[in-house]
Amino acid sequence: MDQSMRFALGSIIIGILVFSLKYAAFVLTGSIAFYSDALETSINIASAIAAAGALYLARKPADHNHPFGHYKAEYFAAVLEGVLIVLAAVLILRKAYMGLTEPYELEFNLQGIGMNLLSSIINCIWAMALMRVGRKHRSPALQADARHIMTDVYTSGGVLVGIAAVWVTGWQIFDPLLAAIVAVNIMWSGWKLMRESVGGLMDEAAPEEEQEELRVLISKFGEGALEAHDLRTRHAGHVTFVEFHLVVPGEMTVLDAHAICDRIEEGIGEKMPGARVTIHVEPENHAKHSGIVVL
Repeated sequence: MDQSMRFALGSIIIGILVFSLKYAAFVLTGSIAFYSDALETSINIASAIAAAGALYLARKPADHNHPFGHYKAEYFAAVLEGVLIVLAAVLILRKAYMGLTEPYELEFNLQGIGMNLLSSIINCIWAMALMRVGRKHRSPALQADARHIMTDVYTSGGVLVGIAAVWVTGWQIFDPLLAAIVAVNIMWSGWKLMRESVGGLMDEAAPEEEQEELRVLISKFGEGALEAHDLRTRHAGHVTFVEFHLVVPGEMTVLDAHAICDRIEEGIGEKMPGARVTIHVEPENHAKHSGIVVL
């Protein structure tokens, strides 16, 4: 089992632990804000399960029906997580509305508040570790899970501030109002996550800084060629697909041109592990005199 999968499964365990603490805080205090916080964490558990399933599927080797692999499965998990986040926000808004229309008594239980604070500390530590591993392995599913958990941390911080405000002022209305604010923040987080994930499904190009790094590598390792043009990139999970045309002298042998391509592929692979490079070799009369000049 690789590191990505271990962290994906760890998210499920951490999610269950944090949900238990937050739900206990809600039971002890009766706070709708604590309820909204616990409900968001329950979504974390569902999304962690989806992320683990997507990582398992994405690691399956290419087959006859999927010659480019199963890498995009991670984006489907991220989209599902975004949908679940928005659903959680709708449920919280409903609970907040009920709290505004049906007055209730909020109990200030220090044990419950302490449980919520402890859950936030656990979440914060785990989210930072999860983001580090997600970036290392270029996993959209793990990074989406980490962002969601960190949003949960911010939400919990706001909830604790709101509970303190109720305690100081005695205005119970702060509790459902804070829950509504939390719901709007969660909904915005879910929308951003879905937008980014759909971009991956639609084969968006790699970030400009990554493309610039590719141009530098092609120029550096393409000695013997004349130029490269029509660079195209796309991400599929942790894999970056790279395609471009390489112009070589017309009299160059196939063997020599192939050696240049191998050198470029190895150079890109060292700097960008997991890259899949496709090179179309052309004679010099196809040069566009633009794009990447080979050093």
